[in-house]
Amino acid sequence: MSVAGPPPSLLSMQGIEKRYPGVRALRGVDFSLDQGEVVALLGENGAGKSTLMKLLGGAIRPDAGVISLDGRVRTFANPAEAATAGITVIHQEFTLVPGLTPVDNIFLGGPGGRGSGAGVGVIGRTTERRRAATVIDRLGGGVDLDTPCGRLPTAQQQLVEIARGLCGDARIMVMDEPTAALTAAETERLFAVVRDLRAAGVAVVWISHRLDEVFALADRVVVLRDGANVGGGPAAALSRDRLIELMAGRPLADEFPPRIRRPSQPRLVVEGLCRSPALGESSLTVHAGEVLGIAGLIGSGRTELLRAIFGADRADAGSIRLDGQSVPIGQPRQAIAAGLGLLPEDRKRQGLLLNRSVRENIGLASLNKLSRAGMLDPASERAAVTELIGRLGIRAASPEVAAGSLSGGNQQKVVLAKWLLRDCRVLLLDEPTRGIDVAARYEIYRLMNELVTRGMAIVMVSSDLPELLGMADRILVMHAGRIVAERPNTPELSQQQLLQDAFGSR
Repeated sequence: MSVAGPPPSLLSMQGIEKRYPGVRALRGVDFSLDQGEVVALLGENGAGKSTLMKLLGGAIRPDAGVISLDGRVRTFANPAEAATAGITVIHQEFTLVPGLTPVDNIFLGGPGGRGSGAGVGVIGRTTERRRAATVIDRLGGGVDLDTPCGRLPTAQQQLVEIARGLCGDARIMVMDEPTAALTAAETERLFAVVRDLRAAGVAVVWISHRLDEVFALADRVVVLRDGANVGGGPAAALSRDRLIELMAGRPLADEFPPRIRRPSQPRLVVEGLCRSPALGESSLTVHAGEVLGIAGLIGSGRTELLRAIFGADRADAGSIRLDGQSVPIGQPRQAIAAGLGLLPEDRKRQGLLLNRSVRENIGLASLNKLSRAGMLDPASERAAVTELIGRLGIRAASPEVAAGSLSGGNQQKVVLAKWLLRDCRVLLLDEPTRGIDVAARYEIYRLMNELVTRGMAIVMVSSDLPELLGMADRILVMHAGRIVAERPNTPELSQQQLLQDAFGSR
């Protein structure tokens, strides 16, 4: 009498290989998922996580290996075939059509959308809008359904991307850095959605660099390093230190480097800066040798404040002084000349020329410094860029590779290098570690400490409250376009207090 074995895993990926010219991205990776299981897929930038999930989602094809669903070998020629099989992938890089509204993006060719039998005309449009509003409200709301996605803040685009994935009938849902642009409150709402999906039998792959999320959500952990599966296990049996060691290949003693700060004279003084309707009258002072943190919910005005200071968005009123000298508002060129630099929230669209070389991106803001008699001096440029690549540990095959080919952490370092070459006195950082792994994040923190020790002033917007508590000397909290609290970063300051301020609870 034969005894039936256990049912096959919902998903089995065995011996997966993927090669690119000069790079072996995946090295015989095994990965599995059971129904109603949340598996955290971890690894440093470039470890192969996104590549593995692109293979699962049909965006690329493996060079070797087998993918099975319910014990049947499957091959997906494109994402549409994977979606038909019940696989939904929410990618780290947005795939929204900028000129279309959230409703249009959510249902554009998706399961249950216009291309699959949904009604057309007034009735179909009304149904789509109602479904979109319901899903977005479930995630926390606050998204204008009539504004083209290209004009929405990054965090709201993230919510639309997630909502599009949730509107399908997925059996497997991959979420690649879904909380990278979300605040703590929005993240908690998404956690509740993931738990509901698990209870309904949906398997979820959760990719994140935030280890607190892993322990809050995951049943099991798989760690990739250099394209290979290097370990993991039940989340409850793993420690934070063990996960970091698996990802980095070495122990990393502390998440944040020690802060030794001696703030001195006021460097940047902003008074009454406003830009209707997103930013009410806002004033702040940041000192030389200080990191000033800014917390707040999506739509609180954090990004708008930094962009108004830099002149990327023209303010309606207010004044800015840098080391006592007035800086014209609404003029980025003069802000840069005065010593201001901005690392934007969306580094790909606003901070880099992705199809241009690392060398060109780093030198872009300092062409006058690298020129002689009005002509660019290639030798000076190469020397300056090579020095910064080494100093920041930028991992690039050469300075001539395209910036878009680098990992997220290395792209962020290129943006920082651009402003270091410019010798900025004030650096405005908007989500500086968004989508960056633990080791690269630590390197950026170390660099921030080095810069303020030399007298630079840093203003840092972050949705990651532990990051603010780990790095800032003072923290401002914004709500509804205004600064509503200023907190010295003492050991007694908690995430809960910052959240109460962010919600306007005083």
